[in-house]
Amino acid sequence: MAVYSFASGPSALPREVVAELASDVGNYGGSELSALELPFSEGVFSDILAETECDLRALLGVPPNYRVLFLQGGASAQFALLPMNLLGRGRHCEYVLGGHWSRRAAAEASRAADVWVIASGDGRSLPDPKSWRRSSDAAYCHYTTNETADGLQFHTLPDPFDVPLVSDMTADLLTRGLSVERFGLIYASAQKNLGAAGLTLVIVREDLLGRARRDTPAPFDYTRQAEAASKINTPPTFSVLIAHRMLRWLQNNGGVVAAERRSKAKCEKLYEVIDRDDFYCCPASLPHRSRLNVCFRLSSPRLEEMFLDEAKANGFVHLNGHRDVGGIRASLYNGVSEQAVDALVAFMTNFKLRRG
Repeated sequence: MAVYSFASGPSALPREVVAELASDVGNYGGSELSALELPFSEGVFSDILAETECDLRALLGVPPNYRVLFLQGGASAQFALLPMNLLGRGRHCEYVLGGHWSRRAAAEASRAADVWVIASGDGRSLPDPKSWRRSSDAAYCHYTTNETADGLQFHTLPDPFDVPLVSDMTADLLTRGLSVERFGLIYASAQKNLGAAGLTLVIVREDLLGRARRDTPAPFDYTRQAEAASKINTPPTFSVLIAHRMLRWLQNNGGVVAAERRSKAKCEKLYEVIDRDDFYCCPASLPHRSRLNVCFRLSSPRLEEMFLDEAKANGFVHLNGHRDVGGIRASLYNGVSEQAVDALVAFMTNFKLRRG
């Protein structure tokens, strides 16, 4: 029986990438060393790191005046590191509260900064960027492009503004075209679309470097990490290699343009079966539905429990909604195949026929 993972993270990986990594663990590039044994400060790993950055820049069109950092700690660590690195003395920062993760980001930042909430969602939709109450003297303006727990996603970029725009793109980086130059800083954990847990990317415009508080520890200082090519401390070497393999896979499969096309096709198949009648219900408003995290409910907790049990028995795993939200959630990151989505659609259709 085939098993399909729809986990919110770590996500499924393409089978061919998993096969490459299995070989890498045994003998990387004919070196007779495991990829787990490569020293971070010299030789082979330095080449892997440089190639990973080059591939990322090519796929996203990262301008030359941006630095790419390969860090540890996950996106949640960046919630605290942003004000430590960007705030500046006596300045405030702005946050848009679109859902669960942007609220978490703002709460963490408020421990070290004066956080102004400039817009909030209602749990079913996101605040229109034109309604954000932005000020010209903030250090930065933060928003989360895709709320994984709530199944919500911004589908348009905010208009350009004097204040640097900072975005958590953990869930949708590399799933659609992106104008990097519209942002001061982008950050994303790798375990959704770029590989496995342990690696976080930070893409930061150079003029935002040099602002860290004096008491910022060296591994968390964007400027010092940029100067040291992400090697102030030992980077997550194997997670970087996984990202390298995923970026090459994306390049070999049509790049970001094709990834966006696949993302649209996958989510449309699921939303079509959900919207067919009232057996399944998606709480997210139509204009703000996420392409990456399809969240839906059934008519009762008992029916949702039956759905999850039968799905697991048929090879469809990790469909539980976020623990603070509940319901059902199918996450459709880059590594989730259209074959997996087609199989889930068939199961959902059959479940409705039997239980509806």
